[in-house]
Amino acid sequence: MFAHNLRQLRPKPTGMWHLDEMVVRIGGKQMYLWRAVDSEGEVLDLLVQPRRDTKAAPQLIASC
Repeated sequence: MFAHNLRQLRPKPTGMWHLDEMVVRIGGKQMYLWRAVDSEGEVLDLLVQPRRDTKAAPQLIASC
């Protein structure tokens, strides 16, 4: 119920968004972080992968 109330307070995402890619180190291993970000800077979804898969990331995040 607490998580539901927090989701209700978040602003609704806009129709325009873009995909960010960053390389991060998690536990000493290089990982690829993909973020779907709307035009107001709200993070819509994210994906962490051990290897760079430029075709799979947009398809997975496009479902958000």
